[in-house]
Amino acid sequence: MSNSSIPKDPAMLLSYINTQLRDFYPDLEELCKSLDIDRKDLENKLASIDYKYDSGLNKFV
Repeated sequence: MSNSSIPKDPAMLLSYINTQLRDFYPDLEELCKSLDIDRKDLENKLASIDYKYDSGLNKFV
């Protein structure tokens, strides 16, 4: 991931990303574009703690 302002710790990252998705972004693609985050890197990092993106809920579950 190229954005240095997001949390590095996976659990903190999960909370941050889900809050951003809930409050500001209609989907993960828009969040990644806006925050300059590599989507695959983000999904892999959160998969390491058993979370995956659910597009219907617009959050990692």
